[in-house]
Amino acid sequence: MDRLRKRIGELTVNVQALPRLQCAANGGEFIELLIDRSPGVASTRDGRYFLRVGDSCQPVLGDDVLRLANERPGWPWEAMDSAVPRPAVDADKLARFVAGIRDSDRVKDSVKEKSDDELLTHYGLAQGQTLTRLGVLLLGTQADRRALGTAPLVQAIKYDEQGQKINKWVWDDCALSPVELVDAVWRELPDFRESYEVAEGLYRRSVPAYDEKVVRELLVNALVHRPYTQQGDIYLNLHPERLEVVNPGRLPLGVTPRTMLHASRRRNEGLARLFHDLGLMEREGSGFDLVYDRLLSQGRPAPFAEEGPDWVKVTIQRRIAKPEVMRLVSEADARFQLTQRERITLGVLAQSEGLTARELGAALAAEGLDELAVWLGQLLRSGLVQTQGKTSGMRYFVAPDWLRVVQLDRKTTLSRIAPHRLQALILEDLARYPDSSTADVNRRIGVEISAKTVKRSLDDLTAAGQVSHAGERRWRRYRLQQQGIKDK
Repeated sequence: MDRLRKRIGELTVNVQALPRLQCAANGGEFIELLIDRSPGVASTRDGRYFLRVGDSCQPVLGDDVLRLANERPGWPWEAMDSAVPRPAVDADKLARFVAGIRDSDRVKDSVKEKSDDELLTHYGLAQGQTLTRLGVLLLGTQADRRALGTAPLVQAIKYDEQGQKINKWVWDDCALSPVELVDAVWRELPDFRESYEVAEGLYRRSVPAYDEKVVRELLVNALVHRPYTQQGDIYLNLHPERLEVVNPGRLPLGVTPRTMLHASRRRNEGLARLFHDLGLMEREGSGFDLVYDRLLSQGRPAPFAEEGPDWVKVTIQRRIAKPEVMRLVSEADARFQLTQRERITLGVLAQSEGLTARELGAALAAEGLDELAVWLGQLLRSGLVQTQGKTSGMRYFVAPDWLRVVQLDRKTTLSRIAPHRLQALILEDLARYPDSSTADVNRRIGVEISAKTVKRSLDDLTAAGQVSHAGERRWRRYRLQQQGIKDK
């Protein structure tokens, strides 16, 4: 153990290793190695930086080194002293905060028994005789919150079909804490109260324009995960067909728009803990899963995330693309008690004509068939989802019987045509239009068939001697092989 402690100290900077000898239940001994969270930026002795993403370590290169230093200061912003005395808290905000903590089912009884003053210390809202910056942000007066300089400001802007601004709402006076902002934005925006009707057989169902849980989760994410060392307003852009939530700052290191469904990385730990204990957000790493689940289960497209030089934008659609998907997911869930991941996967497949393993993995940010199997769960065993093909070319699609039940069987396409039938269709097309390119053949027989599938069938026909070609790459043209036709 001494050798481990010494060697790790020689190879790294700002890394403290604590090895301990442990005894297993069967009598065997092993060494448990604990690595304390470093207050500074940890690196190797030769100046290399690494970041843990999931189960792998990736090197930090280029400008990301500066981002790492900015996001991991020696003293967190939340714990910094504000020089505001404890008695200067807003009495109403303190009373609501204490009542929320004591009414929460996510807080231990031992914490609920603490006094008001002890709760401030327990949640890092005060230290000694003064409030921390987190304490001022949540419980301070309007003047003290404005003095922070980085308190969140929210602007909601409504646009018409031509992209012209037609209305605007602002919360920029620093009178509300982040906890109060979530309720205020949801309550005061009239667009969140709108709904429209969707036909369901002989009846019509009223559907809200925006799901409350989805909007609240996006607002909470914007308030909790923004960098409070950087100024900038949170924008809610209300377009006729979509809502855009734009947050200042970039995603935390190790998180990309593609991996947001899996990544779990908190930028403001104290604020995230408070929001969780007050019941305003899900546990770590499950908030964006909830957004996917709610939207896809309602027949809406999945949220679309983008990252810019100093902003992150998440877009959700207002209208339901396929109302029948709601019934499909609802009936399947009632019969098989699907998990959240299974509902997400079923929603993705129900809004398409089927996806290959690679396409489905890209939609779910799943790496490899093993990870994709976790998302599919019981969908294959229960017969909800069927497959065609093998390995990475395997295509997943919702079982036709289930599509017929919810009236999603409106149009039959050639996207899942059998290989031998596709080859016969190509031969018929080339008989009529010789000297055609792959793109020409694809356009005539059906654009819903992927270009790679058409090219693979043409290669198989060429190898079998039924089709010949002239030219290379983009200038390659195909025609029937006369000898192959005679033999046939």
